[in-house]
Amino acid sequence: MASDWEVSEVNATKKSEWKPPIAHRFRGYLPVVIDIETAGFNAQTDAMLEIAVTLLDMDDEGTLYIKETLSYDVNPFEGANLEQAALDFTGIDPSDPLRAGMDEKEVLKELFKILRKEVKNSHCKRAIVVAHNANFDHQFLNAAVERTGIKRNPFHPFSSMDTATLAGFAYGHTVLAQACRIGNIAFDNKEAHSAAYDSNVTAELFCQIVNQWRDFGGWDKAQASKLKLAQESKDAEKA
Repeated sequence: MASDWEVSEVNATKKSEWKPPIAHRFRGYLPVVIDIETAGFNAQTDAMLEIAVTLLDMDDEGTLYIKETLSYDVNPFEGANLEQAALDFTGIDPSDPLRAGMDEKEVLKELFKILRKEVKNSHCKRAIVVAHNANFDHQFLNAAVERTGIKRNPFHPFSSMDTATLAGFAYGHTVLAQACRIGNIAFDNKEAHSAAYDSNVTAELFCQIVNQWRDFGGWDKAQASKLKLAQESKDAEKA
C-alpha cells in the first residue's frame, strides 16, 4: 500500500495534470541554470563579479531545451574582498570601464522579477538552481540575497541540481569541459569562465542528460510508477 507521502504526491500530480510538461517533470520546480563568477571562494566576503541564468522549457514530447541566457556584470559590494588569483583565473577586471556593471541589489531585483514571471508562466511553484558544482553558486547567490535584503527569492533556498554529479553518473566525468567532450557538446576553453558561456554550456549538458534519461525509458518508468501509486491510492480509498 502507498504511504501517506506517496499518496499526497500522486494527488498533487492529479490536480496539476492540465499544466505544461515542465511543471510535471521536476515535481513542480522550474530548473534554472546559473553560473556565478567570483573574486574568491568565500561567499560571505568575496565579490560576485558576473551572474548568468539560462532559462529552460519542455515541449510536448518531454524534450528539455534552452530558451535563452541572461547575463549581468556585477559591481563588487562595498568592502568586498578581491583575490588576485581568482581575477587572474577568470580574466575579469572589475575596474574595466567597458564593463556594464550593476550593483548586486539592482541585478537581483531585475533577475528575480524575470524568474518569478517564468515560474508563473510555467505553472511551477518555485525555481530550483541547476549549476556545475551547484553548492558553490548557490552559496554565493544566497549570500547576495541576504546581503541585499532582497525579498521574494524565486529559488528554493537549499535544494539544487548539480550537473557535476549528473555528469559523473551519465558520462563518468565530473569536470565540465571533459563531460561536454564525452557527451559531444562543443566546449571552448577560451570562452570558459565567462558566466554567460558557462551557464549556457551547463544548460546544454543538463538538457542532454535529462533527455537521454527519458530516451532510455527513465522518465516513462517514473510516470508509470506514479500511475501505479495513483491506483493503489484509489484502491486504498475503496477498502
